[in-house]
Amino acid sequence: MILHLAYRPPLHWESMLESLSARCTAGVEQVEAGAYRRTVRLGRRRGWVSVTDEPPRSALRVEVSASLAAGRRPLAVRLRALFDLDVDPAAVASALRRDPLLAPSVRRSPGLRVNGAFDAFETAVRVVVGQQVSVRAATTVAGRIATALGEPVETPFPGLDRLPPTAEAVAAAGEDRIARIGMPGARARTLLALAAVLRSGELRLERGADPDAVRDRMLALPGVGPWTASIVAMRALGAADAFPAGDLGVLRALGVKSVREAEARAEAWRPWRAYAAMHLWNLPR
Repeated sequence: MILHLAYRPPLHWESMLESLSARCTAGVEQVEAGAYRRTVRLGRRRGWVSVTDEPPRSALRVEVSASLAAGRRPLAVRLRALFDLDVDPAAVASALRRDPLLAPSVRRSPGLRVNGAFDAFETAVRVVVGQQVSVRAATTVAGRIATALGEPVETPFPGLDRLPPTAEAVAAAGEDRIARIGMPGARARTLLALAAVLRSGELRLERGADPDAVRDRMLALPGVGPWTASIVAMRALGAADAFPAGDLGVLRALGVKSVREAEARAEAWRPWRAYAAMHLWNLPR
């Protein structure tokens, strides 16, 4: 089955793929020859998708396994969230190109989007795993977690053979097993706490949810600080104004040393601070 997901151009597909490629969870995701592929769980359905860009028709072309044909509507919703297809890039550019610091990136990368979340728990786990480590190290650990706790699935793509672990699977694994995968004990406890509040419904990571309420609930979890809560809000909630002021890359790009200075500088970018962060990360180092 083929789906076409329309978007308002421009879409900077190359930067989206580059970011996804650097963070692909082994077994769950792949980027190859201009395509993003991943395994999919939709309720009891299992399958895969392969996504490419079709600029002439301003749409993403999605090849979908036959096993997911009955779930095309929720699948489309998830993919639109992952690739941030519902934003108006002209509105973002109009606001951010006024800033001399961001203007070169806005010109160089028109249609730069915020990488969203196909699955909120999967994304939140990845953010927690990425606390205070490099992207490469976080990607390695995420792959180990998927191998240990994810469900096997068949696809026609070599190496794409694992579903991301569910909150139930993480909760059942327990602290010792998660720690043996390569997580410090404190971070393992954070994952377990996150799985628990999502399973209970105390925390709902959904597009359009109140970012402030989600942030407050996340900050109450052990091992979750403002950086983690902000990145989850950007990606899982699609919060356009979320801003990771304490991110090292953001501080360096701004040339400041404190979170307070970064937050003050970012006031001018409301309500698009998440997109400003993307452009800050996109600046030459």
